[in-house]
Formats: sequence, C-alpha cells, structure tokens
Amino acid sequence: MTEDRTHFGFRQVPVGEKSKLVREVFDSVANKYDLMNDLMSLGIHRIWKRIAIQLSHVRRGEKVLDLAGGTGDMTALFQKRVGPEGRVVLSDINAAMLQRGRDRLIDEGVAGNVVYAQIDAEKLPFRDNQFDCVCIAFGLRNVTQKEQALRSIHRVLKPGGRAIILEFSQVQGELMKKTYDIYSFKVLPLLGKLIANDAESYRYLAESIRMHPDQEKLKSMMQDAGLERCEYFNLTHGVVAVHRGYKF
Repeated sequence: MTEDRTHFGFRQVPVGEKSKLVREVFDSVANKYDLMNDLMSLGIHRIWKRIAIQLSHVRRGEKVLDLAGGTGDMTALFQKRVGPEGRVVLSDINAAMLQRGRDRLIDEGVAGNVVYAQIDAEKLPFRDNQFDCVCIAFGLRNVTQKEQALRSIHRVLKPGGRAIILEFSQVQGELMKKTYDIYSFKVLPLLGKLIANDAESYRYLAESIRMHPDQEKLKSMMQDAGLERCEYFNLTHGVVAVHRGYKF
C-alpha cells in the first residue's frame, strides 16, 4: 500500500475516494440492510451483538457512543442497559443508514435518551473523556484510517471506559476457511443480487472482510492507540471477533 492509496475491497483506490465509495455501498443497501443481515448470518448476528453487549459491561446511567451504528441494533440493546438515567449516541457517517436507524428506533418506541449524529469515526466531534463505552460493530473495516479512528475512540473514552469492536475476522481451521470462502464469494453476491438487486456491494463485503486486520493485528493496533488490557474473543470459529480494550 502506498502512502496515498488504500484498499476498497481488493481494489487499490486513492485514500480520498474510499469514504465516497463506502458511502455509495451503504446508500445502495440501506433499505435491505436488516433483512440481508438476517439472511447472510441465519440470524446469528443477533447473538454476536448480544455477546458484545455483555462484554461491554455497560451499566445503568452510563453514556455510550455507538459508532457506525447503522440501523440501530446495538443502540437498542445499549439503551435497555443504560436506562433512563443514561444516554446512547447512535452515529454513522452515512446519512441513509442513520435515517433508517432513527426511523426504526422511533417506530419501536425506543426512549428519548437516544440521540443521533452523522459523524466520521476518524474525527469524533466530542470533548475528551466523554463516554463510558465506545462501540463500533461491523464498521471498522470500512474506515479508511483505522489507526486514527482508534486514537479518536481512546480520546473520547473516560478513564475506566471500554472500547468494544465487533467485526468480521480471520476464520480458524482450514476446512472452515474453505467453506467460508465459498459462501463469501459465491453465495453472498447471489443473495445480494436476488434480495437487494446489488451483487457488487456484497462482493465488496466479502473482500473487505479479507482485507481487515486479523485478531492479533487489531489487538496490536488498539494497544498502539493507547488502549490497555486489550483482548479478543473469537465467535463462530473466528468468523467474527469481539475486541475489548480499556482506557486508564
């Protein structure tokens, strides 16, 4: 990778173009995003998200930032934990996804202690030491400058705060890897074409997963950003992993 280029899936693109390309992907899939998540994972993504919530140790009255929160799954779960005394910020860089999440949570009667913000994870517009927990679920792999986003997450965490990263990761076991490759590059684009009329966006999804740092690399990046006691938990043979780090 050269200084002025980065990856968009398997393609090399100018750094300044990646966010635009990612935005176009999510503009395209926003209306079918929740349905496709259920189909792609056979509903298991809901279990992964609940495990991440448990690992966050979020308690009543705390303040949570849900980065790249999309259609609001994690925000809804966090909101139940923090209760009326707490607050959850649902954020996303993509306006279509954020609008989808806001409409969904309002329709579901989620309480008024959820606020909404269209923000870039690399440049969080919050003061230092603001949040008890910052979570980014299935969003970090789409960030252009991941190191910068991790530093920004560390900055806005309160001392004692937790960073939670739920993301696709490196599958463990050769047989599982081969099966997963077939599923990722054959089945996912077909589902995208049939359900969302968009095979290319789901081909990008498969490619972006392969280009994302593996478990140990991401742990090291979190430590370099200033987070401590960093660890990860593999789920479903490493199809996804939850990384957790603390600010002290």
